[in-house]
Amino acid sequence: MRAARGAGAGAALAMLLLAGCGGGDPKLMNLRASGPGPDEFGILPVKPLEIPETIGALPPPTPGGANRADPNPLGDAVAALGGSPAASAAIPAADAPVVAHATRFGRDATIRPTLAAEDYQWRRDNDGRLLERVFNVNVYFDAYRPMALDQQAELARWRAAGARNPSAPPVAGRE
Repeated sequence: MRAARGAGAGAALAMLLLAGCGGGDPKLMNLRASGPGPDEFGILPVKPLEIPETIGALPPPTPGGANRADPNPLGDAVAALGGSPAASAAIPAADAPVVAHATRFGRDATIRPTLAAEDYQWRRDNDGRLLERVFNVNVYFDAYRPMALDQQAELARWRAAGARNPSAPPVAGRE
C-alpha cells in the first residue's frame, strides 16, 4: 500500500515539475508536422528562366539579393488583380478620402503593439489546462469563444432593424 502511495506521489510530483517547465509563448493551435518530411506549403515553384534580348539588360549580381526567377507571391497577386506591384505598399491617391474618413477621430500609432501585447496576455491566460498542454490539445477555439460573433443572431438583429443585406441568404419562405 505504501509503495502505491509513493508511486502516486512521485507521479504527481513529476506532473507538477512538468507543468512548471511550460514557459514561453503560449501555443493554442498546437499545429505540428506529423513527420520529418518537408512542409508542402513552404515550397514555391520558381519562375521559368528567361534569356533577355541583350546580356546588358541583366541586373548586376548582388550577394544575398533577389533573383529574377524567385517567386514574389504578393507582387504577382497584385499584378494579377490589375494593380501595380511597385505601388502595392503605398495607399493610392484615390483612397485618400476613405483614409481621411476612417481616421477623422484620430488614430493610435501604437495600436499594433498594444493589441499584440493584449493578445499575448489573453493567450497566456487561456493556455489550457495541464493535460491539454501535455497532450497538445487544440484549445484555440475555446480560448477565443467569448470573442466570436454569432452570425445568425447578428443577421437577425440587422434584419429586425430594417437593414438590407443582399449577400445574406434569403429569409426562409420568402425565396
